Amino acid sequence: MARRKHYHVYVIELSKDVLCEGRFKRCNPDYLPGRPCVYVGMTGLDPDVRFDKHKAGIQSNRYVKEYGLRLLPDLYEGFNPMSYDDACAREVEVGIDLREAGFGVWQA
Repeated sequence: MARRKHYHVYVIELSKDVLCEGRFKRCNPDYLPGRPCVYVGMTGLDPDVRFDKHKAGIQSNRYVKEYGLRLLPDLYEGFNPMSYDDACAREVEVGIDLREAGFGVWQA
């Protein structure tokens, strides 16, 4: 029996204040000033629920908890939902694509 496709890739906009974090800045040497800073993740939950959990500190990424502003559904809605394996691969692809476009990107 095939597994249900219920995984989602999501993108969260981060405040520009995240650029004051040395580790974030070092991981984004090609960041273009003025471009968004984002967190790219994947989840078996609805992205809205996952974002709320990040902000509440539940299995949260520190950058999202401290600097997360909002979901950016235009950057991911067309992919979802998908299988676990597809979501793992797509998360990496989205991060690479956004970095190549000059975004500041963090992935767990």
